[in-house]
Amino acid sequence: MNEAAAILPPTVGWILLALFSALWVGLGFYWGRRNKSFEDHALAGRNIGLALGSATAAATWITSNTTMLAPQFALELGVWGMLAYTTASFGLFLFAPMAGRIRKLMPTGYTSGDFFRLRYGRTAWSIFMVYTLFYSLTWLVSMAMAGGILLNALSGIPYAWGMTVILGVCVAYTMRGGLAAVIGTDFIQSLIIIVGVVIVGFAVLSHVSVDEIHHNLEATRPALLNVLFPAAIMAIFNNLLFGLGEVFHNNVWWSRAFAFRDGVGGKAFALGGLIWFPIPVAAGFIALASGALNVPVPAADMVGPLVVADVLGEFGAIAIFIVVFCSLASSLDSLLAATSDLITEDIYRKLMRPDAPLETLKKVAQYVTLALGLFTWAVCLPRIGTLASVLFFAGPLVGSMIWPIVTGLYWRRASTVGAVGGMLLGAGVGLVCYFAIGWYVATLIATAVSMVWVLACAHFSKARFDWAKLSEAA
Repeated sequence: MNEAAAILPPTVGWILLALFSALWVGLGFYWGRRNKSFEDHALAGRNIGLALGSATAAATWITSNTTMLAPQFALELGVWGMLAYTTASFGLFLFAPMAGRIRKLMPTGYTSGDFFRLRYGRTAWSIFMVYTLFYSLTWLVSMAMAGGILLNALSGIPYAWGMTVILGVCVAYTMRGGLAAVIGTDFIQSLIIIVGVVIVGFAVLSHVSVDEIHHNLEATRPALLNVLFPAAIMAIFNNLLFGLGEVFHNNVWWSRAFAFRDGVGGKAFALGGLIWFPIPVAAGFIALASGALNVPVPAADMVGPLVVADVLGEFGAIAIFIVVFCSLASSLDSLLAATSDLITEDIYRKLMRPDAPLETLKKVAQYVTLALGLFTWAVCLPRIGTLASVLFFAGPLVGSMIWPIVTGLYWRRASTVGAVGGMLLGAGVGLVCYFAIGWYVATLIATAVSMVWVLACAHFSKARFDWAKLSEAA
């Protein structure tokens, strides 16, 4: 988008970017002062309480994809598409009891990779690491892309420059502050996001009524109101399972399960899910109002910012800039921290230097964070596809890991053969369906295939796992 078509002057965009960048970097450096070891850096001393825990769960899940991809869902799949995105909240709800189970079984654990290695062995762990790292990098790419798209859409700042600055800021304060800085900034960011979304929602309703939106959709795009819209119905179940897989396997959430105080994890994830649930509904509603407001939408993944800016003018553009910047930072920093910890703990420490001191591991984690940022920047620079196509390509991999994790945490008879076969078969069939049918069925089919294999193997397994082995994570 050129400067003439942008809502904010580039100067205003750069000022906002500089102010919030300075704020997050400053807070990150401040909260990182007490980090002396890898445990402090990776898990914030395992002492996070309920207030910070709930805020970080909600803020991390309110990604830039929530504020930009949820409107895209509504614009392309209608009302069901909007509601489909809300099903991702079930990932947090169902992970709540799992977080307590994880903390009980692995009181000294660091990563989700520790679980796979101790529960299923090196072969399953290797497959898991490939899948989770691919997914994590895909998530990083989608969020960094969203940052560049946002700045370009609202202020005309070139995509490459906007993406570079936002990614660089997140890398800087995550390197210095670790999980303590991530969770501290999450608390502030979650408050800003909630207040901003409420203001924006009421502003849109003050300009156009629900009846007007309905009449416009009925006249111009009736398929979006069709309750039997096949692609939208499949997207509901696909997104539900994608959300479950995202939360169940990713070290972003496992690191928080290890970092929260005893008894806090379940409550924090449940509250985080409740806070998150209405956000995609509000974001999707804004997109459905675009037709009634006569807002031109050059690209589906830009509809949210453009509608808000049209309704509220420069103030709206500033508001949506701040909201999405916060949602982007709250997820980017979490993913950078969790992925660097995974690589440091599972690859560097377990495979290369088992005797490495904790101070050295902290430095390695910081350098890995920097490397992840540089890799993400290089991939994002050419701007590949839309946010949906980038993110949901990893769906089959994510779906195939749900049942190995759930059965491995609760069933003694869950077997390595079941876990390995479930991940390979589920992901393979799911990817075939991704290309042959579409992204909206890929995760659903991958999860179903994995489930059948894992449950069948568990049924016939004679092995009984010793839970005490999981306490050897450290």
